[in-house]
Amino acid sequence: MKIGIDLDGVVIDSETTFRTYEEIFDIDTVKGNNLINREEPKFQARYNWTEEQKQEFIEKYFLTVSKESNIMSGFIGVYNLLKKQGHEFVVITARGGFVKEMKDDAIRLLEENNIIFDKYYWKIDDKLEVCKNENVDIMIDDDWRIIKKLADNNIKTLYFRDTDLVKLEENKYIKEVNNWGDIYRFIRKESE
Repeated sequence: MKIGIDLDGVVIDSETTFRTYEEIFDIDTVKGNNLINREEPKFQARYNWTEEQKQEFIEKYFLTVSKESNIMSGFIGVYNLLKKQGHEFVVITARGGFVKEMKDDAIRLLEENNIIFDKYYWKIDDKLEVCKNENVDIMIDDDWRIIKKLADNNIKTLYFRDTDLVKLEENKYIKEVNNWGDIYRFIRKESE
């Protein structure tokens, strides 16, 4: 099976770290409660910050978040099992788009943990195009908008949904997962 995989919020626990620093920035720098939609995965839609404030957040915290983030709990064990079973992994990520050094930091973290994927696509805005071109069997992502777009175009997805994020109705193209054990169970069942 060819598995498309996002990094942030799926392989790297950066999304929870981002949310922590978003709150710090909103309280200490913006000096208020500007949270407008807790269900949104990206800070641009979670807060009603100005464009200048968004840019300040990127410059102030993106590298900090990247350096403080770790590999998701359970990922290494499941990844190694799936690789032994012959599954192929294609990284499809936006990482490196806002801050180039975040790509380098992800590579460092993956190398430190002996994780080598089969193929990498960095700074990707349109994951649908890559999924189609790569002919992925399933894509794992944590952004509901990406999941919905892929599912609407008949690509099977695993929606790695964090606690507060938008809930999507499951169907033959969308399955919600919350940890790497869920992902392992699903992929094993699909590949039988």
